[in-house]
Order: sequence, then structure tokens, then C-alpha cells
Amino acid sequence: MSEHIPARVGLSQEFACSYLPDRQEQLLVILDPSCYSTDKFESLLTLGFRRSGNQIYRPHCPSCSACNSVRVLAQQFDPSKSQKRKLNKLKSDFEIKYSNVHRDEYYPLYSKYISLRHSDGTMYPPNLEQFQSFLFCSWLKITFIELWHKQTLVAVAVTDCMHNSVSAIYTFFDPEFEQYSLGTVMILQQLEFAKQQNKEFVYLGYQIDECAKMKYKTQFLPAQKHVNDQWLAI
Repeated sequence: MSEHIPARVGLSQEFACSYLPDRQEQLLVILDPSCYSTDKFESLLTLGFRRSGNQIYRPHCPSCSACNSVRVLAQQFDPSKSQKRKLNKLKSDFEIKYSNVHRDEYYPLYSKYISLRHSDGTMYPPNLEQFQSFLFCSWLKITFIELWHKQTLVAVAVTDCMHNSVSAIYTFFDPEFEQYSLGTVMILQQLEFAKQQNKEFVYLGYQIDECAKMKYKTQFLPAQKHVNDQWLAI
């Protein structure tokens, strides 16, 4: 374990892994209250930690090391031809907006997304308490990157903002618009936001090579993967 990890940590019980069905998962959870600030959290991001609600954690599984944090070098990022085509499809009738406060439209969109896209997952069925405890945070600034189609909200990327980086927490969107590749589009918007704000990194969460639905994170280059307490180029 890295010497830079705070002394006050907890280890969760083992539970079924959400991504690899034949594995058990265990989490290392930060218990030190002094770590729950923008500066300390940004330092913990560099050690492979992440946020869920108000809690900071990282995988600490006894017999598996499949989860590796990924971050994109925002200032060096240039969309691929395929990514540019996806962005070009949104040039008419779509608009990006930014908000630092929660809108009433968010939960119905989230509920629709979970119900239609992830009904086989651990977040189904959705409920308001789960939505709030998973995405919101009392000690950190959050930017909600919104995609609007005319007067209708169709996607939200929940984005944590630090001094030198941003962290992509979760994106949810209207499945009726999935032909626009909104998952990819919203990461591209987070990268553009990071460029505008002069941030060095965009953290995309954990890459799991053995999980097909998680491989999309390596499509945003240049990027680095956190392996054995080192950041290695992808």
C-alpha cells in the first residue's frame, strides 16, 4: 500500500462484483475527515481513488487487480475523426449548458436511463434516494454538463471540479437519443470543458479490460492508466 494513503482507512466486506460476475469485490474507504476536501481529494485521485456520493474509495480486492484508474491528458487531447463525426451530428438543434445546481429535470431523465438501459444492473430499480446519495456531494464543487435538444434535456454528465483536474462521475441520457452516441459525446464535452478551464487531467474512472462495456475509456487519447502506483501511458 502506498505510504501516501491516509492512516485512517476502512475495508468493506466482500460483495459480488458489478462488472466481472465470477469475482468478489472489496473497497478501501477513506475514513479521515481531513481528506474530504477539494485539495486532498485531488491528491487521492492521483493514487487511484474515486468518489461515490460523499465517500472516497478505491477497489482493494484480495484476488483481483482488474480495475485501473484512467485519466486523459486534457490539454493534449484531439478528437479522432470518428469522435468529430459524432460531435458534428449535434450541431443543429442541440445545445450544451453548464449548471452548478441540481435541476428538477435530472431525476426523471436518470430514472428513464436506468430503467431502459440498465434494468439488469445493481442500480435497478432507480429511486430518488439512490440517485442523490450516488451522484451528489456536500464537500466538493460539481458541474452538471447538460445537453439539450431544443427545449428538452437529453443528457447530463456529472463532473467533479478540482484545481488541476476534473473527474467524470456518471453520465445519464435519454435512450431515445442513443443514435447520437451520447455516452461518447458527453465525455468529449467534459474534455472540452477541462480544456476551457485549463485543467490538466480528466479522470474517467476505472478501466476493466475484461469487461467489454468498460473498454470505451481507452478511446480518448493521450491517456494514462494507474498500475502498481504508477501512471503509465496507454
